Amino acid sequence: MATSVKIGIVVFPGSNCDYDCRWAFSQLSGCDASYIWHKEGNPGVFDALMLPGGFSYGDYLRCGAIARFSPVMQAVYEHAQQGRLVLGVCNGFQILCEAGMLPGALYRNPTLSFICEHVFIKTERSGTPFAGLCKTGQVLNIPIAHGEGQYYADRATLDRLDSKGLVAFRYCTADGEVTDASNPNGSRRNIAGIYSDTRTILGMMPHPERAMDPQLGSADGRLILSSLVSFLGR
Repeated sequence: MATSVKIGIVVFPGSNCDYDCRWAFSQLSGCDASYIWHKEGNPGVFDALMLPGGFSYGDYLRCGAIARFSPVMQAVYEHAQQGRLVLGVCNGFQILCEAGMLPGALYRNPTLSFICEHVFIKTERSGTPFAGLCKTGQVLNIPIAHGEGQYYADRATLDRLDSKGLVAFRYCTADGEVTDASNPNGSRRNIAGIYSDTRTILGMMPHPERAMDPQLGSADGRLILSSLVSFLGR
């Protein structure tokens, strides 16, 4: 099958999931993923951009606070303004919030400790570019790895996310119940990921690129990345 979808993976100093992301996309047919160094102000045209996890700039000041000023972020912003897809995972989600491309912020986990484990997340809605192959309410088993993953926004913002259907995923039990016990990091309303108003930008703390094969504990991440590639392929 001829390659038709171009994915650009932005690499910041301190990114450590960039290779994982490229490998994950390499497992899907119909796409080609390549790296974009953070100093590239004009990296070229891509169908989708991905901001990977890691510790950009050592997480100094706040997670993502320095990365938002990288030259490449102007290109990411312009890419998004053109209606093209942007996916931010973990540190990438933090950067998108710091850049004002998504509302809210990511705070320290209440335990003040780094959490690395598999969790369950509930798909809030299907039919988006990032969840087109999922069913509404479908539970996915996806790993997290973060020290600052507590999603926070004021009540008005949270109400707006809920009313507009902009919550992408919520932490839940294996049966899909959204409970306090299933919330690993204290995120408001169990939010694990959110969309922009246009639903062309997704920020999420769980790592779909680390859930691409049953030998890794889950292959549920394929549904998210395959949804993106399938949407662009159409």
